[in-house]
Amino acid sequence: MEKVGAIVVAAGVGKRMGGADKIFANLAGKPLLARTVDVFQRCPAIDQVIIVLHEDRLQEGWQLIKENRLSKVSDICPGGVRRQDSVKEGLQKLCDCQWVVIHDGARPCLSQTLIDEGLDEARQSGAAVPALSVTDTIKVVDSDSFVVETPLRQHLRSVQTPQVFRYDIISEAYRRSDSDVTDDATLVENLGYRVKVYPGSDTNIKVTTPEDLYLAEAFFRNKE
Repeated sequence: MEKVGAIVVAAGVGKRMGGADKIFANLAGKPLLARTVDVFQRCPAIDQVIIVLHEDRLQEGWQLIKENRLSKVSDICPGGVRRQDSVKEGLQKLCDCQWVVIHDGARPCLSQTLIDEGLDEARQSGAAVPALSVTDTIKVVDSDSFVVETPLRQHLRSVQTPQVFRYDIISEAYRRSDSDVTDDATLVENLGYRVKVYPGSDTNIKVTTPEDLYLAEAFFRNKE
């Protein structure tokens, strides 16, 4: 059977959280990171989980894994300067995986369904990402903040994680490219691979501000 590995990227510094480490923030009685990883722990499709943390938080990470009995976590490794450097570190820790699910540690409200749908789509195309339709009008501006283009929003999507890839595709993307990017799919696109977009979730928010943490808290309070 094909083995599926997940990389949970949580090595950021949380600048928009006022210096607080959002990854270990209390979220409805559990650390935010534990909430995120628990979804992968309970997902039957996931065989192995790698967590990427800031090097100063590795010990806390292992303690969190122990206390929350997250047995699928096989390793916790230090991240790099950029997000893509952190993902690259995580890729090197996977063992014999044919599929890779890459997820932001700060998105604790994902569902197992979103993971399963990503794997289903990726098995057809090799690469798949969840995304939402854009409802606001988007403007492209120049360096002086003047509008240079207004793209049609029906062609625009707001991309989320988990992003799912065949292992050989994502490993090639990280081996051959070192461009600064904001998501993993961009590296795959840069090599000429097609990336399938599947429906994301409105509740799959990324916690970047204190206000986001309140929304995530409400999600889990209503769920439980």
